[in-house]
Amino acid sequence: MDFYIRPITSGDGNGLNELRRMPGVFENILGMPSERIQQNEDFVVNMDANQHQFVAIATLKNKEEIIIGTAGLSVHGNHRTRHSGSIGIMIHKDYQNQGVGTALLDAVIDVADKWLMLVRLELTVFEDNERAIYLYERFGFEKEGLKRLAAIRNGKYANEYLMARINSALLPL
Repeated sequence: MDFYIRPITSGDGNGLNELRRMPGVFENILGMPSERIQQNEDFVVNMDANQHQFVAIATLKNKEEIIIGTAGLSVHGNHRTRHSGSIGIMIHKDYQNQGVGTALLDAVIDVADKWLMLVRLELTVFEDNERAIYLYERFGFEKEGLKRLAAIRNGKYANEYLMARINSALLPL
């Protein structure tokens, strides 16, 4: 499968909305099936310098391009935590386990490591999302704790792992 990664741009709100509301995706993020396109477009156009968002784009047989995944990095704004950032990622249900998540994480971690020199990256993941946990562990993320009853999912309270990756190469001697 061919796809490419690029920064998110104005006009991506519709594709982002379709992805965030997709069964097989929204259950594993903190989105809602009732999200409006405008909410997603507003997110894109109102991003500040501390937010870095990428999309994965695939071309369908009819030559239409669609967003098949997105990953973002938010640098913490507090001066005392600016060495840290949070990551969020989601992949179209029909394109999971095909390298899209790996490519998107490569893109955000490249920004974090080589351009922002962030020491700590963190994320949360539902404790039963084994495929995502496996991907994060491949990138050096480790479980730091369990957030009990962290979110509502499918009408029940669900636990999330807090995971983090420390880039020790950037630590002062």
